[in-house]
Amino acid sequence: MIEFIVGHYAYWFTLVILLLGLYGMLKKKNLIKKLIAMNILQASVIMFYVTSASKWNATVPIIDSSHPATNPDLVANPLPHTLMLTAIVVSVATTGVAFAILILIYRRFKTLDEPELLERME
Repeated sequence: MIEFIVGHYAYWFTLVILLLGLYGMLKKKNLIKKLIAMNILQASVIMFYVTSASKWNATVPIIDSSHPATNPDLVANPLPHTLMLTAIVVSVATTGVAFAILILIYRRFKTLDEPELLERME
C-alpha cells in the first residue's frame, strides 16, 4: 500500500491541490478569493494532464535518419502538453476578464462579499 502512495505522489499532490481549489470555490464568500481558488483548480487540472502524459526515459517524436526506429512505448506524446499550454493561455485570459468584471462590480456595489452583493442587487 505504501508503495502505491509513494509511487503516485504526483497524483496525490494534484488531488490535494484540486480539493483546495474546490474548497475555496465553494466555501469562500469573497469574490477575489473565489477567483484565486478557481485558478488553483485550473492549475491542478493542468498538472494532472501533464503528469499523466509524462514518461520516464522517453524520447521526442522526431524522425531522424541517424537514429533507428525505437520502441513506440518510449516516445513521448506532445499533444497533451500542447493542449495544456493552450489551457494556460485560456486560464490567463479568463482571469484577466474576471478581474475586470470584479473591478466593475466593486465600483458599482462597493463590495466583493457575495452575500452582501446579492443583498444589494435586489
